[in-house]
Amino acid sequence: MPVSEKIVELGKRRGFFFVGSEIYGGVAGLYDYGAIGTILKRKLENLWRKYFLGLNENFFEIETTTIMPEKVFEASGHITNFVDPVAKCIKCGTFHRADHIIEEFLHENFEGKSAEELTSVIRKHNIKCPRCKGDLTEVSILNMMFPIGMGASKETTAYLRPETAQGAYVNFLRHFNIMRMKLPLGLAIVGKAYRNEIAPRQLLLRQREFTQAELQIFFDPAKADEHDNWKQVSKHKLMILSGKKIEEVSCDDAVKKLKIPKFYAYYLAKVQQFFLDTLKIPKSKFRLRRLSDEEKAFYNKIHFDIEIELDGIGFKECGGVHYRTDHDLSGHQKISGESQEVFYDGKRFIPHVLELSFGVDRIFYALLELNYAEDKDRVLVKLPFDLSPFTVAVFPLVNKDNLPEKAKKIYAELKKYYDVVYDDSGSIGKRYYRQDEIGTFLCVTIDYDTIKKDTVTIRDRNTTKQVTVKAIKLVEEIKKLI
Repeated sequence: MPVSEKIVELGKRRGFFFVGSEIYGGVAGLYDYGAIGTILKRKLENLWRKYFLGLNENFFEIETTTIMPEKVFEASGHITNFVDPVAKCIKCGTFHRADHIIEEFLHENFEGKSAEELTSVIRKHNIKCPRCKGDLTEVSILNMMFPIGMGASKETTAYLRPETAQGAYVNFLRHFNIMRMKLPLGLAIVGKAYRNEIAPRQLLLRQREFTQAELQIFFDPAKADEHDNWKQVSKHKLMILSGKKIEEVSCDDAVKKLKIPKFYAYYLAKVQQFFLDTLKIPKSKFRLRRLSDEEKAFYNKIHFDIEIELDGIGFKECGGVHYRTDHDLSGHQKISGESQEVFYDGKRFIPHVLELSFGVDRIFYALLELNYAEDKDRVLVKLPFDLSPFTVAVFPLVNKDNLPEKAKKIYAELKKYYDVVYDDSGSIGKRYYRQDEIGTFLCVTIDYDTIKKDTVTIRDRNTTKQVTVKAIKLVEEIKKLI
C-alpha cells in the first residue's frame, strides 16, 4: 500500500484529517482537521510564528479580511493574470488542469506554458483524459478566484482572497506609520486563502480552501545587497537544484554566481534553516529550486520554490521566497489613488517587498509522511517533540487500587509544564500503540511501585525503551529527555 493511502487511513482513524462534509459524500479539494490534526497544525503555525517573527524586532503579525473588493485584485493583477490552463474531456465532460495532466504523462514540468503551447503538446503526444481515455478539447484559461456578490441584491463584486499577501499590502502604510516608520518592516498573516482549483488532487497538497503562513518584508531597494546579519549566513550552504542534482552553494557564492541580492540570500538561508533545523526535515528530502521566467509568478523578479520530496510524487513545492519588487504597492497606488511612498533615510520611495510564503497544509502532510514509520506490529509518527500533539501521555496501569487517583495528580502537575493527555481506556499495550500513532513523544505509566516506592515508568515512543524514575523528579527527567 502506498504511504499516501496509509496516511489517509491513519488520518481518519486518529483524527488528523479527512474529507470535508464527509456524511454528504465529501467535496473534492476540501478537508477538515480532527482534534489531533488541529493540535499539530496549531503547533506548526506557532513554531512558524516564533521563528520568523523572531528574525527582526520590527516583524509583526496582523489579521485581515478574507473577502476583499474587486479593485484590490485589479491593482494586484489577479483579475488578469491569476489563471490556470484547463482542458475538457469531450467524452466524459471532466475538466483537467492541462499542464498537470501533461506533466503526469511526460514527467516534465510544463508550468507557465501558454494555452496554445499546451494544446500543441497534447496533440503531439496524443494525451487523453486520465479518467476515461477520451479526447481533450483545446486548452483554455480559467481565473482561479472565487467571486462573491455582496449586499442584498449582490450588487458589489468582491472575491475570496487567493493569497493572504494583499491584506498586508493594503495595510502597509498604516502599519509603517504606527510602527515608528522603520524599515525593514515585516507583516505576517497566517490564515485561509481560496482558489478554484480545476481538479484538486493529492489530498492536502492541492485544495480549494487552504492555510497560508506568509511574511511580507518591506525594505529599501537601495539596500537590497546588504543585511545587518549577513555574516551569520555568509558561509551557510544552500541546497539548490542545479540541472538534475542538488548542489550545496554557500550564500556568498549564491550572491556572486547566481546574482542574488544579499537581502534575498539571507532569508533564503533562514527559510532553509527553519525546515532542516526546526521542522527536522531530512536534508536528503529538501531542496531549493529557482524558477525560470516562464514558470515564476508574473509579479516576481526572483523566485525560489521550497520543495520537499514525497513518496510517489517526487519533490513538491511547499513554499517560496519571492522578490515582488514594488509591483503590489505601485498597483495599489495607481488604482486607489493613495500614495504608497514613504519618507525614510532622507529620501522618498515606494518600498520593495520580499515575500516568504508557506503552504501550511502541505507542510503538515509532509511532516506526517516523512515521520510515518512501521515497527513490527505498530505504527508510529516520529514527530519532533515540539510538534508532537502531546509531549506526554499519562496512564494508570489499571483502573483500581488508587492508581487512577495517583495518575490524575501526576497528570495535573505535568500539565503545568507540558502538553499532556490522560488515557485509561483499554490495555496498557493498546494505549501505548494509540499514542505512538498520534506521535505522542513519551508515555508515563503509574503502577503499583508508584504507591510503594513513589516511582513511575517513562516509555520512549521511538525506541519503546523504558526507564524508572522518582515521581518527584518526573518534570526534570522529561525535560532531559526532550
